[in-house]
Amino acid sequence: MSVTTMKSYNYQREVLKDYLLADEVIPYTSILCGIFMCKMAYDLTHLVSSANLKSYASLTKIQRIEWNNRGMSSSHAIFITTMSLYLVFFSDHFKGPTMLRSSNISTFSLGVSAGYFLTDLATILWLYPSLGGLEYVLHHSLSLCAISYAMLTGEGQMYTYMVLISESTTPGINMRWFLETAGLKRSGAYLINGFVMVFAWLAARILLFLYLFHHIYQHYDEVQQMHAFGYLLVLGVPAVIFIMNIMWFIKILKGLRKANSKEAVNMNHAYTSPSFSSHTMFKNCFHKTHFSFFTESCYCLFSY
Repeated sequence: MSVTTMKSYNYQREVLKDYLLADEVIPYTSILCGIFMCKMAYDLTHLVSSANLKSYASLTKIQRIEWNNRGMSSSHAIFITTMSLYLVFFSDHFKGPTMLRSSNISTFSLGVSAGYFLTDLATILWLYPSLGGLEYVLHHSLSLCAISYAMLTGEGQMYTYMVLISESTTPGINMRWFLETAGLKRSGAYLINGFVMVFAWLAARILLFLYLFHHIYQHYDEVQQMHAFGYLLVLGVPAVIFIMNIMWFIKILKGLRKANSKEAVNMNHAYTSPSFSSHTMFKNCFHKTHFSFFTESCYCLFSY
């Protein structure tokens, strides 16, 4: 490597350190990086899907937009979940006073997430209500507000990351939509996705929030030292999102119960028909993988 090339690399490194990653510039730089990441993920999803999936070409314009947008949201979810888990549970960035700890890497990651929520919120509003209703607007607005405050002030970053761990369920939700849109609703992958989503949602959006509230209670004396607006965000935003998570979880359970009830009726009709046999029973139990495994197995074992 020539001396000129070495000097060029050193100069670029200094520019990155002194300007793009300077403390006062990190929030704005990271937001731009988040928006750029969204654009790349959106275009890459379109490129890969159009080249490898025949069903993609048959989608309507708004379906293709939502398809690409969900690829973008999955990319953000993987990034921010990884960073959140690392910063909260595996690093020492938030050791000490919980409310006042921050670092360049934690601030930068929040900026990337803010760039995503800003981009996704703008897309939802531009195509409203095709990509989501008021609940999505409320969720993204609250998230953007809390993330921006933690990023700009350095207060409450740990709790912000704990809430962002719930984004870990987003790729599964998007995959379920992909499978349904592609006409694979009766596939084994769709069934597995349903079971995984129930447990993932319970862990990341219910139990994790209960742990968060417990942690806030234990460190309430530190929470009280925050500015008034930050204090309201720490108490209010997780509570509102938790209520929304509970409502969505109830819908998930109702959907499973409804699907299982319909299947139970269909199976009862099949098992009471004159042409029913033991061979048919075991064939239904082990080969209709697009139905609920537990419902069908229990019915086969105890109803025959």
